[in-house]
Amino acid sequence: MTNSPLSPLLRLGLLCCAVLAAPAHAEPAKPLIKPGWWQVDSKMASPDVATDSAMSMVLQQLGNLPPEQRKQLESMAASNGMAMPTVNADGAVRVTACVTPEMAARRQIPTGQPGNCSSNNAPTPDGLDVSFSCSNPKSSGEGKLTLQGERAFTMQLNVVTSARGTPEQVKVNSTGTWLAAACPVPAR
Repeated sequence: MTNSPLSPLLRLGLLCCAVLAAPAHAEPAKPLIKPGWWQVDSKMASPDVATDSAMSMVLQQLGNLPPEQRKQLESMAASNGMAMPTVNADGAVRVTACVTPEMAARRQIPTGQPGNCSSNNAPTPDGLDVSFSCSNPKSSGEGKLTLQGERAFTMQLNVVTSARGTPEQVKVNSTGTWLAAACPVPAR
């Protein structure tokens, strides 16, 4: 992707859906979520007005990407088993992704974060306590994923990112919803 202001913040948008890339470190147990096609909606907010404004601008521009940037983003998403992110009317970033039976067995939530990330996810009675660290964009955070059965979850994260060059705090609230048992076959 190019180094336009869109790229680092768009990566942050994908990050909000990508925190749980590594499986939980626990004994083998019943999968947290059902395998299949999932939808994850994430809303980001920052106490810093400039950061919040920049994120809003990025979300508005997502639908108007130049063809080359759109193709790069679609390719990146597809390589991670995801569809192109979209923006809902309420400003939430929507990502759809496939959770394979193997991912479900590893307690891996649908993700797509590029770069070098690690996570430490600790099972709780109602979900996971999560923490993560990424080097591209440089970011870290912690939060909680709460299960609502095996077909839905909510997640709240407190993230510190340096996507724009200086540390910024972002709160991410996500909801995950199981859509179908079968994942769509990617278009070639």
